[in-house]
Amino acid sequence: MEESLLLEDEQKEEKLYQLKMIKLESLKKSDHFKLVLNGRKIHTNFYSIFATKNFLKPKKNTLLISFIAKKKIGNAVKRNRIKRKLKAITVKILKIKGAININYTYIIICKTKSYTEKHDKILLEMQNSFKKLN
Repeated sequence: MEESLLLEDEQKEEKLYQLKMIKLESLKKSDHFKLVLNGRKIHTNFYSIFATKNFLKPKKNTLLISFIAKKKIGNAVKRNRIKRKLKAITVKILKIKGAININYTYIIICKTKSYTEKHDKILLEMQNSFKKLN
């Protein structure tokens, strides 16, 4: 009885460890971007998310996701800050079990409003967007 409880606890810890260790990997080739951009889409005031089933075989515990900020948004500092903010939010959402489907490839295109908006508001919006996509 005690051994089965210990095994269950070890399995739970292993699952939590796997959820924490998911790495974000970016797309590299323009053909891959084109395939994802033809998939499902969700548009908000802060970003646009494009998703398709994985067509590449990613490594274990990796999520294929790319963040794009157009030059129209502003200078490099502003664009990088927006991308860092959205990456941090997706990492937070990844820690919630089942919030983001790892079997999909995502592209997130940043918008100017996400620069000034509070972190919490974007987090709630992004959670809802990923639920709609799944």
